[in-house]
Amino acid sequence: MPHYAPDAASVITSARDRGALTHLVAPVTSKAGALDEIGSALDCPSWYGRNLDALYDCLTDLSWLPDGEHVLVWAGHRLLATADPVSYRDVLQVLDDAVAAGPGRPLLVVLTDA
Repeated sequence: MPHYAPDAASVITSARDRGALTHLVAPVTSKAGALDEIGSALDCPSWYGRNLDALYDCLTDLSWLPDGEHVLVWAGHRLLATADPVSYRDVLQVLDDAVAAGPGRPLLVVLTDA
């Protein structure tokens, strides 16, 4: 399951202090917005199809990114939970499944309120 922290700034600072690469996902209110923001944050390759299957494939690969730990920080995640609870659960499930699968590069997902 993704981790939780109150604010993105402290997560980003902590991750960078230990040498991890951080990827910030802005608040969104739609599934399409979440897929676009996560794809942009991770600089997903052109084959990224902006659907849940493609998101899983990208999260479990990350080969286009530098070696090392990657921390995906989703700020304001609750906006999607409020706007579209079903899509929120679907995206969280993919994030959880991808992290559990053990991606090619270490990946930590952190949900923050701000």
